[in-house]
Amino acid sequence: MAQPLHPARPVSDNSPTAGRTPAVLLWAGAGIGGLIVAGTLALWFHYGSQVFFEMIRTGFAACF
Repeated sequence: MAQPLHPARPVSDNSPTAGRTPAVLLWAGAGIGGLIVAGTLALWFHYGSQVFFEMIRTGFAACF
């Protein structure tokens, strides 16, 4: 007779780091997103909106 692939009871993780991985990934993603926004604003204030949008448009044209 075939045996089930998963145990009847879920295995609980009682380690000190249990449940921290999603929070760490969330904070890391928020930090990277914050750096991208800060870089975008820095370029915007340094070059102005016209030059900034022209750089973005040229970058997309080079990729595609």
